[in-house]
Amino acid sequence: MLPSERQLCDDYRVSRMTVREVLGQLESEGVITRIPGKGTFVAERVARSRLHMASFTDDMRRLGRTPSTVVLHTDYVVPPPASASALGLTANTKAYHLVRLRLADGLPMSIDDGWYRADLLPELLDHELTQSLYALLSREYDCPIDRAEQSVRAVAADERHAGWLGTETGSPLLAFDRISYSRDRAVEHAQSWYRADRYQVYMTVSAED
Repeated sequence: MLPSERQLCDDYRVSRMTVREVLGQLESEGVITRIPGKGTFVAERVARSRLHMASFTDDMRRLGRTPSTVVLHTDYVVPPPASASALGLTANTKAYHLVRLRLADGLPMSIDDGWYRADLLPELLDHELTQSLYALLSREYDCPIDRAEQSVRAVAADERHAGWLGTETGSPLLAFDRISYSRDRAVEHAQSWYRADRYQVYMTVSAED
């Protein structure tokens, strides 16, 4: 939390107008945030990632963050219809289910909820699942992820996701829905929810011919 405007004026021997001008500039740049009734705080550093093929682990390291993972749930069951269809599974075929909380510098960043083809990835859940899953798929199963189809939308955090991510119910999240392929074989159908105040995506766009 920053000192009050009056305290800043006294500490730096400047006018209140100068303090307000500087604070306004810092707020517009995203360096600080003002919370009515509470005060002015240093804003959390937002991870700004370019849309590209990369694991969460590699993405955070590229951004200078320290990634870590908490496994929340594992199972071997019949997936919901949308995931079964995405993975090309027949009715009543089981798949691996893996839910993980992803952190950057110890702060909750996202939840990954993924389904994986058991015939291509036997005994997947017996491995160390706090590491990069894409590196594991490439190294242990010769299934490097080389293509993905992905959509992104804005959603409000429900009670469960808010609890895991350490935010308020109704807070904005970025929701990703992704089907990942290895040599044109769908191996993963995953949904991810990122805290919108800690993660941004950007891309380069160009005019079509």
